Amino acid sequence: MIGLFGGSFDPIHHGHLITAQVVLEALGLEELRFVPARQQPFKSGQHHAPPEARARMVAAAIASEPRFRLERLELERAGPSYTVDTLRELRRREPGREFALLVGADAAVDLPKWREAAEVAALARLVLFARPGIAVPELPWPVAVVPTPAVEISATAIRERVAAHRPIRFWVPDPVARIIESEGLYSSDA
Repeated sequence: MIGLFGGSFDPIHHGHLITAQVVLEALGLEELRFVPARQQPFKSGQHHAPPEARARMVAAAIASEPRFRLERLELERAGPSYTVDTLRELRRREPGREFALLVGADAAVDLPKWREAAEVAALARLVLFARPGIAVPELPWPVAVVPTPAVEISATAIRERVAAHRPIRFWVPDPVARIIESEGLYSSDA
């Protein structure tokens, strides 16, 4: 089974990576693919880093884990990144493969509002990752729940630290920090 972990990854950070590793191990996944969205339908505003910069950061962050992969499908498609479209394309490209869609328990509350949500649930096994203190919502489809540790790191806080010229060491993998610095991402000077 292939795990799919979507998000803006703006930037990817240790919280994402820890969650991914815990789910990979808990489910015995063959591989886990990070799926950066070009444009998330439920997030207002634009991403702070361009799509290709976010892809480079993901690739750099996961380079040392052989079962982590970058899935570029949503980056290469124009317009909002709808999960149902991604799953349909992956099923078409890779017939016979089983996919597990990772969704944070906090975000899963809105899952019934996703475009063609029932089709999403039919195309992939739904896996909710739940940090301590986050309630797992009742959904009309079967789900697996994987408890994950609380890692209090947010992409917003990282962007704010960079803009304020504060260090982000230990917040993101070193290769990601180097990309942010060398490309001037999130800087108030840019």
